[in-house]
Amino acid sequence: MNGKNIKTAALAVLCGALGCSPAADMQYRPSAQILPQNIRSIAIRPFANKTQQFGLEDKFTLRVIDEFLRRGVYPIVPEREADGVIVGEMSRYILLPVQYDANLVPTAYKLIVIINFRFLDAKKNIYLWEENNLEGIQTYAASTLPGGMKEEEAREAIWDVMARDIATRTYEGFGSVSGASQRKILATDVAPSTAPAKSPAAR
Repeated sequence: MNGKNIKTAALAVLCGALGCSPAADMQYRPSAQILPQNIRSIAIRPFANKTQQFGLEDKFTLRVIDEFLRRGVYPIVPEREADGVIVGEMSRYILLPVQYDANLVPTAYKLIVIINFRFLDAKKNIYLWEENNLEGIQTYAASTLPGGMKEEEAREAIWDVMARDIATRTYEGFGSVSGASQRKILATDVAPSTAPAKSPAAR
C-alpha cells in the first residue's frame, strides 16, 4: 500500500470512528430560515411616538425604510400588499447632561432613545416575534464646543444605528441585537445627583 492509500484508509477509519464521512463535509448546508417562506415582501408601518418629542417618528420611519431598501433582501411595499410588517413605537426619549463647566453650564450630554418593535405576519395576522427596549445611545459635546453636536445631529446618529439594528434583527434572527432591561432604563431615567436642579430631565 502506497503512502496515498495509507492516508486515505486512515482518514476513512477516523471518520468511521467519529460517525462522519469525507463526503458529509462537502454537503451543502443552507443558512437557517429566519422568516417563514411565505414572507416575500415587507412593509414598514410608521412608528408610533409615545415620547413628548414631537415629530421624531417621521424621520425615524424614513431612516428604517432606507435601511431595508439599501439591504435589498426583501421588496419593501405598501402595507396592504405586504406579507410581513414591521410594527414599532418610540417609547422613551431621555436627555441627560453628563458634564459641566465651572459655571454649571452643560458641556456634554447623553441622549438615550428606547424603542419596541415586532414583526407581523400580515396574512395570518399574528406576531412572529418582538424585540422590546432596544436602546440607542449617543454621548456628545455641546454644539458650542469644537467638534460638538446639536441634539438633532445626535438623534440622526442614533437613527442610523437603530435602523441597522432593526434590519439585522429581522434578517438574522433572535440574539442579533439586544434590548436593555427595564430596570436599566428606569435607572437612567434620573439625572445624576451632581446635576443642578435646573438641568433637563427625561423627555
